[in-house]
Amino acid sequence: MSTAPDLPAPGGDEVDRIVAAWRNQRSDLDVEPLEVLSRVSRLARHLDRARAAAFTEHGLESWEFDVLAALRRAGAPYELSPGQLVTQTLVTSGTMTNRVDRLTGRGLVERLPDPRDRRGVIVRLTAEGLRTVDDAFAGLLERERDLLGGLAAEERAQLAALLRRLVSPFDAGT
Repeated sequence: MSTAPDLPAPGGDEVDRIVAAWRNQRSDLDVEPLEVLSRVSRLARHLDRARAAAFTEHGLESWEFDVLAALRRAGAPYELSPGQLVTQTLVTSGTMTNRVDRLTGRGLVERLPDPRDRRGVIVRLTAEGLRTVDDAFAGLLERERDLLGGLAAEERAQLAALLRRLVSPFDAGT
């Protein structure tokens, strides 16, 4: 015979309901990790949607923004080698070649001969690519700011520090 799940405390959220139900059904397990990581997972879904909306608003796919943003962060003249782009975007060289081809076709980047290596190329943002990535980035920040709107500045700083500590061991392995 099944019992009704425990109800979350007033003011609780969906994760509180899920955790209470698991505690009711599996009291032998410590479900405390769900309290943090289920919220992180749910927030990631909201973030993915917000990012997709920001990029769509500017005519970009997520992967296009990743490549353009890597070039933009490089600073003027906004260029990197394909190998540097592979390192920064964590894709294979074949995937990057395809991405650069597509961005070149859209007029957002151009391939130039590498002045330091005749066999190599450099990928550079065009003026249109620079405008597009700058506009998309501003739109992204606006949407991300909205996601964090329920937190005070001090709380955002605390959360950033805690997440940095949590993610740091994973980043060290990449």
